[in-house]
Amino acid sequence: MSEITIAAVAAHFGRDIQRAMPKIAGIIGDARAAGASLLVFPDATLGGYITDLRDPDLAELPPALTLDSPEIEAIRALADDMVVCIGFTEARNGLLYNTAVCLSTSGIWGVHRKVHRPLNEARVYARGDSFAAFDTPIGRVGMLIDYDKTFPEGARALADGGAHIIICLAAWPASTTDRVENLALDRQSRLFDLYDGARAAENQVVLVSSNQTGVTGGLRFLGQAKIVGPGGDVLARTGAKGALAVATLDTEYEVSRARRVLYHLEERVFDAYVTRTPV
Repeated sequence: MSEITIAAVAAHFGRDIQRAMPKIAGIIGDARAAGASLLVFPDATLGGYITDLRDPDLAELPPALTLDSPEIEAIRALADDMVVCIGFTEARNGLLYNTAVCLSTSGIWGVHRKVHRPLNEARVYARGDSFAAFDTPIGRVGMLIDYDKTFPEGARALADGGAHIIICLAAWPASTTDRVENLALDRQSRLFDLYDGARAAENQVVLVSSNQTGVTGGLRFLGQAKIVGPGGDVLARTGAKGALAVATLDTEYEVSRARRVLYHLEERVFDAYVTRTPV
């Protein structure tokens, strides 16, 4: 058995990337002090998220970076041998993407561009077109961004690709239609937790969920970063404020143990999932 320590970030990040860089460095230092081999920042860590999902302010968009921007290179240097996943707005082929990159000093291990775009996010971001698992020094992983985790097909594609750790980077806001003072009682808070647990349990994988906190424009973010075991059990979590969720586990052992008796991926009955006319 080989244990690793995983850390998931709940924190606020706004438009000012240069101001964010020392904060990112500090969080990486805190995770390193906790012994983390994997650190997951929220969606839109570099440059913040859009101001509103229904009517995004197109004059106040996050600054766009590329995979070889100096800020990405600086985070690679800070990461050293730690695997770090972080979100940003990516400029690519004349379009903007909501992108997550998984990296260390050794290089970029994987990239995911958000596929599912809620409400009017499509006015800002182009659509990613795939879900792909990839190998890293801490095992085979895959990434989702935000609304991607609402759809079980994305996480299932990663699990089918051999990912034993699914990483969900989010800028997940509270409900804008049914506002409550206590974020723990918010409808979106319940869904955020529900999806985290369901995606882990149905695929029998470890799920690492990060999220923004604080306020950007008209959006108030939930926090609730967590690490979920392959049985859907929450191993560590934060509240609505900035913090690190940290858990140490042998991911390969825990996934193998969860699949020892009931193995969901192998026990599927594909012929039964085709829509047919009732007889």
